[in-house]
Amino acid sequence: MTADATWHKSACILCENNCGIRIQTDGRAFAKIRGDKEHVATAGYTCNKALRLDHYQNGGVRLTTPLRREADGSFTPIDWDSAISEIAARLETVRDTHGGKSIFFYGGGGQGNHLGGAYSGALMRALGARYRSNPLAQEKTGEGFVDAHLTGGHTTGDFEHAEVAVFVGKNPWQSHGVPRARTVLKDIAKDPDRAVIVIDPVRTETADLADIHLQVRPGTDAWCLAGILGVLVQEDLVDHAFLTDRTTGAETVLEQLKTVDIARCAQTCGLDEEQLRTAARRIGTASSVSTYEDLGVQQGPNSTLVSYLNKLIWLLTGNFAKRGAMQPHSWIAPLAHYSTRPRRTPVTGARMPGGLVPCNVIAEEILTDHPDRFRAMVIESSNPAHSLADSAAFSEALAALDVVVVIDIALTETGRQADYVLPAASQFEKWEATFFTFEFPRNTFHLRAPVLDPLPGTLTEPEIYARLIRELHAVPHSRLALLRAAARMGRTPYKLAFAALAAIDKSTTGMAPYLLYETLGPTLPDGARSAAVLWALAQRIAKEYPSAMRRAGHADADSLFAAMLAGRSGVTFTQDEYDDAWRYVSHPGHRIPLPIPELLDLLTGLDTTQAVHTTEEFPIVLAAGQRRAFTANTIFRDNTWRKRDQEGALRISRHDAEQLGLAEGAFAQITTQRGTAQATVEIDDRMQAGHAALPNGFGLDLPTADGTERTGVALNTLTDLHWRDPIAGTPWHKHVPARIEPLPA
Repeated sequence: MTADATWHKSACILCENNCGIRIQTDGRAFAKIRGDKEHVATAGYTCNKALRLDHYQNGGVRLTTPLRREADGSFTPIDWDSAISEIAARLETVRDTHGGKSIFFYGGGGQGNHLGGAYSGALMRALGARYRSNPLAQEKTGEGFVDAHLTGGHTTGDFEHAEVAVFVGKNPWQSHGVPRARTVLKDIAKDPDRAVIVIDPVRTETADLADIHLQVRPGTDAWCLAGILGVLVQEDLVDHAFLTDRTTGAETVLEQLKTVDIARCAQTCGLDEEQLRTAARRIGTASSVSTYEDLGVQQGPNSTLVSYLNKLIWLLTGNFAKRGAMQPHSWIAPLAHYSTRPRRTPVTGARMPGGLVPCNVIAEEILTDHPDRFRAMVIESSNPAHSLADSAAFSEALAALDVVVVIDIALTETGRQADYVLPAASQFEKWEATFFTFEFPRNTFHLRAPVLDPLPGTLTEPEIYARLIRELHAVPHSRLALLRAAARMGRTPYKLAFAALAAIDKSTTGMAPYLLYETLGPTLPDGARSAAVLWALAQRIAKEYPSAMRRAGHADADSLFAAMLAGRSGVTFTQDEYDDAWRYVSHPGHRIPLPIPELLDLLTGLDTTQAVHTTEEFPIVLAAGQRRAFTANTIFRDNTWRKRDQEGALRISRHDAEQLGLAEGAFAQITTQRGTAQATVEIDDRMQAGHAALPNGFGLDLPTADGTERTGVALNTLTDLHWRDPIAGTPWHKHVPARIEPLPA
């Protein structure tokens, strides 16, 4: 250990919980990583994966200069001024020829870096771009569609205090999502008065702790939830007072659920009817219930319907806006637009829940001669050529665009197909934050200071966007001069000047992130220029949640902004009370309208809906993307971080292994309608017969001395973009019909 070894506070960037951590640096190396006991949300908790973050920061091969793709497909390093000038000119050409709406933005986030994405909106506004998407659009938009109709916004479970915790297609032991997940799960499991119910075709680590594991057949979760709802209604386990006082249209929903054939539902999903009834009764008689649905169902058949049925479980039992139940919450910045009438995409007319283009239609919005097709893409901190369904189709779409710009720290699979690749600073080399602020009644936010200086040759995303906007001459110098002068006079004069400018020129709001970066940003301490956008968000919080903000200890927006800048272990920005929770419900009278006619029609149609999607040719359901102890998102571009399962094994049941003639460690070929792949076999008694799983996070093409090397399966060489939810367009990554065959050793 050298003399300059120093401890820094930061956060993990591998899942939405963003646990607070302390990092001891030795030069540029992360010598030690510990949980931050002073962190406002996680109080020292972290899982094993956070401890391996040096493999993100110092593993793999970083980009340190902009790259331009030449006609022969090779890349030429160019300087920043040339890159910015050329990119701005090419985007201007697309805008002036086809309109700004033909320029499509993707990404702007990930699990750790949302701050840069906040500035991309200003570049979109400068170009007249209207459409964007990100990974949420292949995960959470079906749930968001349902949320918009029911409570009007996102809800979160209070699992720390819930009597019954229900996990639907969710394994928080590995995928977290619940703050301090493993501690909370163990606390519930050891309390005889509390219970965990898991609905999952796999016997997961969370299912090991469960009081009831409903091990459904893959893809039949809708029938399982319909059966539970049928029991709740038919055995009169609903909260009639809650329904009368707090909802509308309940009778419509109750009448339909009275007709559910519970026995048939149990049979369809492969459960004993009495086990299904036992789970429903435990829910219906509990003092509090929290539920969590995740990718296991959100990336499978009937996903939007499953979201609706899941939420009806806690609504019919009155488990909303009380301790231990489901809660609304404040936001630092909303991650989606909750509308009951979502916009439509320009070519296919697909719904855009949350305001996001569904990932599975992006290729179709490009590969067409439609005059409104997308013609350019800006892709930030995302790798859609690897992560979206049907990689071959997406690669074809990228090749059909007039210009593709990728902003990332490494030459990713998407970057290799771009026209320009711009090297970004890593998440630990810049001021950064996420907007995953999902807590109630005490909601927290963490602005992270840089742990290291940026690698020479790299820039932060806000600076990249600012340079492009400057090159586009999108903002008159007079406006910047006015705001710079006001900023030098102090925050109050600045606020007055900004408000006056917004009143005079309506474009000010859309360009606000850029204006703040250029004028307020340079006045912030410790080089926190990228945090300037938080000043505007603090103003919004003070306007929308004034009482909750003051309860959290902030007298006004300026004091909240100061606390954000200073809080190295995060800050509580709102402190709500349960009686106030109903003001988050945006519908008339703050009442929850229970019927969603389109989804009630799908519920009725379950009697004739196909529950089995395998065929004689493809007889096994493949879950493409299982979370395991040593898998994470693909920002780890270094395979050495894994201590186990280093090749990404194909997990299959003992029954299937015997039927297929496969032994432990044997090679198998996986074939789907879209492609083939090979993997080693791991026989896993947690898997049902007819169900197999490959892990997420593998299949990256990582640089070697001789070119590139791929370890494990690139899952989306196997998936099909046409297998998607009819409402939200979310993919069926967790339900891919496949054929598995032995290969010679």
